[in-house]
Amino acid sequence: MEVILKTDIKGLGYKNDLVPVKAGYGRNYLIPQGFAVLATDSNRRILAENIKQAAHKAEKIKTEAETISAQLAEITLEIKAKIGESGKLFGKVTTLQISDALAAQGIMIDRKKISINTPVQGAGEFEAEVDLHREVKQNVKFVVVAE
Repeated sequence: MEVILKTDIKGLGYKNDLVPVKAGYGRNYLIPQGFAVLATDSNRRILAENIKQAAHKAEKIKTEAETISAQLAEITLEIKAKIGESGKLFGKVTTLQISDALAAQGIMIDRKKISINTPVQGAGEFEAEVDLHREVKQNVKFVVVAE
C-alpha cells in the first residue's frame, strides 16, 4: 500500500513523500489520524501540482534552515543538571532542556526535531542532532555542568 504523507513522520518520511507502508499501518493509523492519504491517481496528480506550486517556497525554507544550521554550528550550550558525588547524573538531559537553552540563545526549535544520540551519563560535552529540513541536519554541542 502506498500513501502520501501530509506531515513529517520520524522514521517514515517527510511531508508530500510517497511511501510504501503495510496495509494495516496505513488503514488503521496513518489515514484515520490525518497523517496520510491513500496514493490514488487523483491524489498523485494533486500532489504533483502542489509540489510544482510550492517549489520556490521550499527553497526559501531550505535557505532559512541553512542559516539556522550555521548558527548552531558555532554555539555550545550549557545545560545545568544535578550531579551526584560519584559524577553520575540524577535524572536525564532531555530534548526539552536543549530546546529551552536554544530559545535562550534566540533560536526557536521544536523539541521533537532534536535527538540525543549518545546517552548522557554525567558531566561533560555531548552532541545532539537537530533535523531542520529534509536535507539540512546539524549537530549542536552541549556541555552538562553541575547545578
